[in-house]
Parts: sequence; C-alpha cells; structure tokens
Amino acid sequence: MRAILITNDDGIEADGLIRLAAAAQEFGEVWVVAPDAQRSAASHSISLHNTIDIFPHDFPVRGVQAFSCSGTPGDCVRVGSLNIMPRRPDAVLSGINRGYNVASDLQYSATAGAAFEGAFQGYPSIAFSEGDGTEHSVTDAYLREILAELLTKKPPAGHIFNVNFPGCPLAECKGILRNRSVSRGMFYRDRYRVVEQLPAGGLRYMVDGLYNEDAEAETDFRALVDGYVSVGTVNNIGY
Repeated sequence: MRAILITNDDGIEADGLIRLAAAAQEFGEVWVVAPDAQRSAASHSISLHNTIDIFPHDFPVRGVQAFSCSGTPGDCVRVGSLNIMPRRPDAVLSGINRGYNVASDLQYSATAGAAFEGAFQGYPSIAFSEGDGTEHSVTDAYLREILAELLTKKPPAGHIFNVNFPGCPLAECKGILRNRSVSRGMFYRDRYRVVEQLPAGGLRYMVDGLYNEDAEAETDFRALVDGYVSVGTVNNIGY
C-alpha cells in the first residue's frame, strides 16, 4: 500500500489539512505530521539550533496516524519521513493551504517549502492551496480527481506539483488548466502601514498589500483569476 505523509503550514487543527487527509486515505496509508500552530510564510526553513518536539495528536479522520510538531513544515517532512513513519513515504502532500500559493508568493510559502523538502529528500511531492474564504466547493469537487492523476506521476528531479483551487462557487469554475507556468506577478503589491508610534521615535509596521489581478497568459496566477483550477510544476533552487 502507498504510504503518504501529509503536512501543512496552517497547523494541525486546520480544516484544509483534515480535508486533504480524508481524501488521501482513498489512495494509501496516511500519516500526518504538522505544525502545532500557524507557520505561514516560513518558506523552506528548518530547525538547526533548537530541539523539535513531537506529540501524538488526536485526529478527526479515522485511521490516520497524526503527530504535532513544534518545528516548521520543512521539519515536519524531515522528522516525519526519517523518524516517525516506519518506512519512507511514497508521496508527500502539503496543504490544503488557506490562501493561494502562486506567482512570486511561492518564494515565501511554507506550503511549497514543505513540498520542496519532500522533493529534496527524494519523495514525489504535491502542494495544495485554495482561496482564503469559506467557499471550498471547487476544491472538494476536483481534489480526488487531481490526487488520482498526480499520485501516479513523478515530477522531474527538484520539482514539485503545485495545485491551486479558485475560491469561487463550483458553478463558476471553468475546469482545470494543466502545465501552468509560474507567473512573475503578485497577488498583493507590497506596502506597509504604520500601526503604532513607539518610544524613542520608533514605528511599528504591518504588511498591508494592495490586491492585484495583473497576470500573464498561461500562468498559474492567470488561471485562478479566470476561474480555473491551476496545476503546474515548480522547480527548487538549483534546478
């Protein structure tokens, strides 16, 4: 039976992780090793100079072996595959992230970072993300179909599969676009706002990006803006 390791960056209690684990059970034995709290934007970071705590965790999907981890999503893949699981995984799944991971945002994404760690360790890996709202009907309609397709494939060395589901109602989704390239654009144009003045002339800032839908044709970003599920491959540094 296929062994599947699942992690995320929204934490082990996240709804997207639970939905992904439930769907993945149809395709193999599922192990979950996920952060004990929110770890978004941790990219591909790992813990080198501090310990990592692992605890068994009650999980709402029957039959899933689940553990919480004090480290990053990358740590979860490393410790999960090298120490927690009885054998190396046949696939690593990361997500389902609350919020898209496409275009330039991929460089910050810990959802993608965990999948890249899986690829670095030699496991076929897939990152899954969706809109950050409450509309999940597109994800739920297409998730199993895409799992069935991608779990039978192996991305090129140093690459991951990257899947994003639009946050629109299912009736407005136009289908799946495959082989999407990574856009050079960004969903939010960077800026910061002052939220507090501090003593000694200091200022406290908070990120406050401006929403943007400018995207090139044939890209992951364009697919989502146009109401499609986006499927593509993304390469790690050095590939």
